[in-house]
Amino acid sequence: MNMLTMLEWQQKLQPDLIESLVHRYDLLRFIQISQPVGRRALGAEMNVSERILRREVDLLKEQRLLNVESSGMRLTEEGNSLLHALEPSIQALTGRAALQEQLERALNVRRVIVTSGDSDQQSWVKKEMSRACVEEMIHTLRDGDVVAVAGGTTLATLAASVFPHERLKGVTFVPARGGLGENVELQANTISAELAKQAEANYRLLHVPDQLSETAYDSLIEEPGIRELLQLIRSPRMVIHSVGDAMTMATRRSADPGKLTGLAEQHAQSEAFGYYFDQEGQIVHKERTIGLQLQDLNKDQQVITIAGGQSKARAIASYMTHRPSDLLITDEGAAKAVLQTLEEEL
Repeated sequence: MNMLTMLEWQQKLQPDLIESLVHRYDLLRFIQISQPVGRRALGAEMNVSERILRREVDLLKEQRLLNVESSGMRLTEEGNSLLHALEPSIQALTGRAALQEQLERALNVRRVIVTSGDSDQQSWVKKEMSRACVEEMIHTLRDGDVVAVAGGTTLATLAASVFPHERLKGVTFVPARGGLGENVELQANTISAELAKQAEANYRLLHVPDQLSETAYDSLIEEPGIRELLQLIRSPRMVIHSVGDAMTMATRRSADPGKLTGLAEQHAQSEAFGYYFDQEGQIVHKERTIGLQLQDLNKDQQVITIAGGQSKARAIASYMTHRPSDLLITDEGAAKAVLQTLEEEL
C-alpha cells in the first residue's frame, strides 16, 4: 500500500487528516524559505491566528521539525528531510501534480512545476517558485557552466533565495540583456551579480543600455570587450527568465504613447527578451537590444521560465505558444488561470 492510498483510507476515519497535513506542510515550507522567521510574520503571511499558530508551532517543535531561536524559527535537519520526502505526495494530494501534467500537455512544455498559492496575493509564493528554481540549478549545473539571467521582480527574488553550494561555485552568471529604464535592483546586471554573490560563484556584467539607436548598436557590438562578452551571453548552459504582461513591461520601459497604442492595436499580450507577442504567440514588436536574442536559444540550453500570479496567465500562454520552455515554474493561481485562458481561446 503506497502512502497516498494509506492516507485516503485514514481520511475516512479522520476527515480533516489531509487538510491538517497540507496546512502543516505549508507552514514548514514557509519557514524553510523565510528562515529565520518570527511567529508574527509567519501568522500574517499564512493568515493564521496567534492562538492556532502557537499550537501548531509547539507541535512541530515537539516533533523536532523546527527550532525556535531568538532570531526566529528554523527547520531542523529532520524538518528539511520530511519536506523533501513529502513533496511528491503533497503535490498529488493538492491536485498540483495533475495541474502540472495538464499544463505540460496544453503548452507543449517538457516539464512544469506548480507551487502553492498565487503570487498576486501572497508575496512568499515568489520565494517558493525561486526555491524550485534553485533546486533545478543545483541538480543541473556543473563547473564552467554559464547561466544567463534576465531582470525583473521575480528574478530579483531568485537572487535573494540562492545559497552557497558546491555545484554552483564554478558557475558564471551573466545578464541576458543590458540595463533597462527601471530600478537598478531589477536590472539583469544587478541580479546576476547578486546571484553570484549569494552562491559564491562568478559573474560578468554588461555595461551598456538595453535599448539603443541603430548607429550606437552597430558601434557597440564591434567593441572587442563587448563582442567577447556577448559570445558568452549568447551561448549559456542555462537561461533563466520571466514573462511579463506586454503593456506593463512597455510602460516600465517608458514607451512613448505611440508605441503603447501600436502594441494595443496589435493585441500584444506578453514580453520576453525584448520581444512582444500576441495571444497566438506571434511577434508583433521587437526592441533593438544588446544581449540574448530569441534565435540564440537552442536545444543545447536549458531554458527556465519563472512566472506566477493569476494576472500573468495570458502572458504565460502567449509566450509559451511562441516558444515552449524546457521548464516552466509557476504557481497554482497562474496554472489554473492559464488553463482557463486556453479553454476560452478554443
